[in-house]
Amino acid sequence: MLALRLDGVAPTDPLFDLTGKIALVTGGSRGLGREMVLAFADRGADVVVASRKIDRCRAVVDQVEAMGRRGLAVAVHAARWDSLDDLVEAAYGEFGRVDILVNNAGMSPPMPSHQVTEQLFDSVVGLNFKGPFRLASQVAHRMSQGDGGSIINVSSSGALMPLPGVVPYGSAKAALNAMTRSLAAEYGPKVRVNTLSPGPFLTDIAKGWTEEARASTPSALGRPGQPPEIVSAAVFLASPASSFVTGTLVRVDGGLPLGQ
Repeated sequence: MLALRLDGVAPTDPLFDLTGKIALVTGGSRGLGREMVLAFADRGADVVVASRKIDRCRAVVDQVEAMGRRGLAVAVHAARWDSLDDLVEAAYGEFGRVDILVNNAGMSPPMPSHQVTEQLFDSVVGLNFKGPFRLASQVAHRMSQGDGGSIINVSSSGALMPLPGVVPYGSAKAALNAMTRSLAAEYGPKVRVNTLSPGPFLTDIAKGWTEEARASTPSALGRPGQPPEIVSAAVFLASPASSFVTGTLVRVDGGLPLGQ
């Protein structure tokens, strides 16, 4: 019997083996993005780590390289198409291809809807939908001309349930969910496109939460997730284990009652 890691994935199982794959993760320098970067590298992938702050990207790349994998740190503004195009060129210039793309960068400053400025609205929609559309479409096109690949769009439970105070964010993530299904149909069968939908996780953003919010959630499991708990779902969607899964949404939210 294969030994399991704490995250439940067997490292030697060929279904979850990413040896020789090239992964690109936006927002990969911290939080859930960093967890996915390290999980992919641990399973054999070389990784492009992209975020706004190059020093944080380089710190994660150092960890990737310490695991015996290749890494590339790239500074990117994930809402600007010119910056994203430069990221694609850097990734393909270094590795020749991208096999796994994770659109993970996002932001959600809380604010009453009537106080949202046009600039803030454009910024939130740009980072959570406009930018991911550009990156996913450009990489999907290249994947479709090669050996294919897997694209994972990281959404939010806020796209599936009422979320007062961050309406532009939830709406942009809902658009991201719809984009997943359409891109899966457009670039299949060689390219698989899926949505990963996390609920509340105790990443660095949770430092600003109340003590109660950090301790419990109105979910079946009754608590927020720990960052490593995103790994199994992400590896599943990135790997051959999900070879017949595309255009779908995988919830990792502890069983939130989304119908409320």
